[in-house]
Amino acid sequence: MAPPATVAAAGQQVEPGQGGQQQPRRQTGGFGSITGIIRMAVFWYFINKFFAPKRAPTEPSQQIFNLFSKGEPLDMWLYLSEHEKFNDFSNEGALIWHEANIPYASWGPDGTRSSFMKYVPSEALKHNGSLYAHVFFARSGFPPDPNDPEYQPFAAFGRTHSIVTYLPKSKADKRKSLLGKSEGSEEGEKASEVLQEEDESLIDSQDDGPTEWISYWKPNITINLIDDFTGYPHNAIPPNIAPFLNIEPSTGNYYPMIFFNEFWLLRDKLTPLNDTVTELPLNLEVGPISMTKWQLFLQIEQSFQIHRSYGSMLEGEADELKRVFLEGNPYLLVITMLVSVLHSVFDFMAFKNDIQFWNKNKSMEGLSAKSVVVSFICQLIVFLYLLDNDTSWMILGSSGVGVCIEFWKIGKAMHIEIDRSGKIPMLRFRDRESYAKNKTKEYDDIAMKYLSYVLFFLVACSSIYSLMYERHKSWYSWILSSLTSCVYMFGFIMMCPQLFINYKLKSVAHLPWRQMTYKFLNTIIDDLFAFVIKMPWLHRLSVFRDDVIFLIYVYQRWVYPVDKKRVNEFGFGGEDEDQAATDGTDVAAVKAEEKKTN
Repeated sequence: MAPPATVAAAGQQVEPGQGGQQQPRRQTGGFGSITGIIRMAVFWYFINKFFAPKRAPTEPSQQIFNLFSKGEPLDMWLYLSEHEKFNDFSNEGALIWHEANIPYASWGPDGTRSSFMKYVPSEALKHNGSLYAHVFFARSGFPPDPNDPEYQPFAAFGRTHSIVTYLPKSKADKRKSLLGKSEGSEEGEKASEVLQEEDESLIDSQDDGPTEWISYWKPNITINLIDDFTGYPHNAIPPNIAPFLNIEPSTGNYYPMIFFNEFWLLRDKLTPLNDTVTELPLNLEVGPISMTKWQLFLQIEQSFQIHRSYGSMLEGEADELKRVFLEGNPYLLVITMLVSVLHSVFDFMAFKNDIQFWNKNKSMEGLSAKSVVVSFICQLIVFLYLLDNDTSWMILGSSGVGVCIEFWKIGKAMHIEIDRSGKIPMLRFRDRESYAKNKTKEYDDIAMKYLSYVLFFLVACSSIYSLMYERHKSWYSWILSSLTSCVYMFGFIMMCPQLFINYKLKSVAHLPWRQMTYKFLNTIIDDLFAFVIKMPWLHRLSVFRDDVIFLIYVYQRWVYPVDKKRVNEFGFGGEDEDQAATDGTDVAAVKAEEKKTN
């Protein structure tokens, strides 16, 4: 059966990383998805708890029950066929596995059976064909074939499942060497040119034609019989159970539910089907599964689908999250989840206090205005880079909001005016008096002057290296990727001008210490992740660069006592507060009155 004609291909995202890596890493990792799934599950629970329609109570005689009893011996037959409907029970070649006397819903060693085989694919299967697994269960001694004289409809049940899946082919890499060469010998350069020509032809064909699909072989068939003997009201079956119930028409009772468990089947385990495939591995397993575990698997898969539909999870991230559970230490995983929640809380608190500080700030004395402008430029570069790399709209929206906030902070740090003297209106930035009429501007200019020399040199070297040894889609992409890499590699340098201003003024009373405290706590959490997640040692050590800057801030706070003469972010100093406390004067009211008169 051919797959759908048009399905949106999964966008591949490359996002900024940290440390010495040239290519940025994902901003939405598996840990962020865990918290999202937990929130979705809690939300779903409360919606069903408080807003589900109330149903009338049902009499016990109106309930339906399982046709089979716990521990009852069952025989199993598993057939493979290229047809979705199966009735060729006499074909011994289609029968690949048979087990007898499997106790139903038994958690002992006899309740689980496994096998392994090699399957030789047909030519039709190699060329986008389909293959189905047909599993049948029956009470011991009864046949599954409806045409058999001893067949009993109450004693046999089954289900069909496809073991071939269709996934869209990944788009060809549009990146190329902008200089027309790659590192290596002349043979390597020629090979690179051939690959570029092939990529360009693939790109043209994919852009003009429909999405190409590839068939993949599932190497595992895990058949689970759900351990469920609940009596359900026949007119009020739970909506999460009803689609899976196979009800016998004459009695109204239900057969045992069969679940083909593919929750732990990751995409990288799938085998693409083509002419080169001669035989395929097939791991077979049958066993019970609890009702709670089955519902949990269904709920998590539903959460994945919702996240993908809303753009908060890209294709492949669900597999990364599952791999964390498969390969990670369970105790370490629980600690990581708790720390991830704390990281989110500290992020929110830092954001909240940052907005509050700049909203109430009336003076730029002691603060670096140029660092605010540079921070806006860095945020804008990251946003443009994400936009150029087909990032999900939720990440783009978050980055776009960050750009707007940074621009708003420029308006609090400087005067922004619209110059309409020319043909095209232009934005003019003018320093505030509290910043220009004291030593803050002078120290800020000195720090940025010498810092810019170092930064421009590092940016130039990194960009040239990227141009010579890496591939890019266009010159525009090269500029964005180079600038973005520099933002994440050398962005911590932008905190240095404020250190220099603090040193020259011998004071740190003007800084938003509450916001910086939350950011420092987040940095400590990032340090913990650096040792939890596998990464190169050089990159692991680079995580601690922000710690050095924050420790210097803490040292300056300890060395420089609070200066009572310095005007704070509300426009008045400590001496004013002491005098007001002595005289009983409301300083805030006086300052407000002075502002109105001026």
